[in-house]
Amino acid sequence: MKKRLFFYFLLWAMAPLHAQDKGKLQPVKPGYYQNVIMRGVEQEEAQEPKEVSFRYKIDLQSRPNILNDLKAYQQIWHLKPVSQGNTGTCWCFATTSFYESEIKRLTGQELDLSEAWPVYWEYVERAIYFVEKRGQMVLGEGSETNALARLYKKYGVVPAAAYTGLKGGRKIHTHAKMFSEIEAFLKHVKEIGLWDTSVVVRTVRQILDYHMGPPPTRITWNGRTMTPKEFLRDVAKLNPEDYVDLMSLLSIPYYTQGEYPVPDNWWHDGSYYNVPLDVFMESLKTAVRNGFSVALGGDVSEAGLETEAQVAVVPTFDIPSAYIDEHARYFRFANGSTTDDHAMHVVGHATAPDGSFWFLLKDSGSGSRNCGEQCPQFGYYFMHEDYVKLKMMTATLHKSAIKDLLTRFQKL
Repeated sequence: MKKRLFFYFLLWAMAPLHAQDKGKLQPVKPGYYQNVIMRGVEQEEAQEPKEVSFRYKIDLQSRPNILNDLKAYQQIWHLKPVSQGNTGTCWCFATTSFYESEIKRLTGQELDLSEAWPVYWEYVERAIYFVEKRGQMVLGEGSETNALARLYKKYGVVPAAAYTGLKGGRKIHTHAKMFSEIEAFLKHVKEIGLWDTSVVVRTVRQILDYHMGPPPTRITWNGRTMTPKEFLRDVAKLNPEDYVDLMSLLSIPYYTQGEYPVPDNWWHDGSYYNVPLDVFMESLKTAVRNGFSVALGGDVSEAGLETEAQVAVVPTFDIPSAYIDEHARYFRFANGSTTDDHAMHVVGHATAPDGSFWFLLKDSGSGSRNCGEQCPQFGYYFMHEDYVKLKMMTATLHKSAIKDLLTRFQKL
């Protein structure tokens, strides 16, 4: 009798995940972005959106605990979620959180790192590149999760308290005006042919200093004055060379390194390790099972990503689970329906009653905050392995998490 009851429980628990999924047209209600972020930035009442969106219809009442309980997940240490505000800097927030978890794993320290620091220097690097390439580059706020290793190596890092990037009593990050000024200036540089790196960098830094404040050249930590590079080496004890990036694309041979061809990879980094999709997925699962967190980048503009429930699945009306493979993944990437629009930090995992693997993702975006600041899952997503398999395109992780896999590679 107990076995039969357990079988019925499994059927109940699996039904919401395996029945034929349905969607619904619904108005886009104002959420955390409108009610908190923009109200804090613009000091005005939230506007009721007029758009209608077709979304996956999830039964919030009958879903199993795996979809609404953080305690159901085996978690990797991380600091609580932080909002990126009205900025396009998810790449930095996700990967900063990733490195904080790495510091805890490697040294036992709990350090809160500055998200503003890499953003500042990323704009400086863009200005240098803009001059070198005579303006032939993508201008935007976005970047990739592997940008931080490059920036840490060149500029070091500082604690969050040493550089917040918030001026004038602001509590919410907003870079819209700052970016528009930088963009307008760089376009003017191109129009008049002002290809002088020192002038361009100095002007871009003046804009950054005005909006974010000038970054410190030295900080004090436990009574010792040090440079940001010394803080990275002696306190955080991070080696940027120890971090690698995985992808799974049909466009280049597997087990070779190549470029991730998206606009936010504006410096055309070609060091991504390309692997078959099953290897990509198994590498992620094995990493988190062994206590390694991961910075993931991919597409969150999907009907199956439910921002009210904070659950990400691939509905059957998109593609059944059994048909998700390299071809389905690349088809969506090649035709533009999979975009590179967000980065998040994998901080846990769980297995559902039906045996499916779920990732717990810490998020800096507004969609994961619609449940309200008092709810336990504020700032998190519960993501089914199928969603990662189909829509999440890159992963940053410590090389020791995939040391056996890396031995199979040859550079192009």
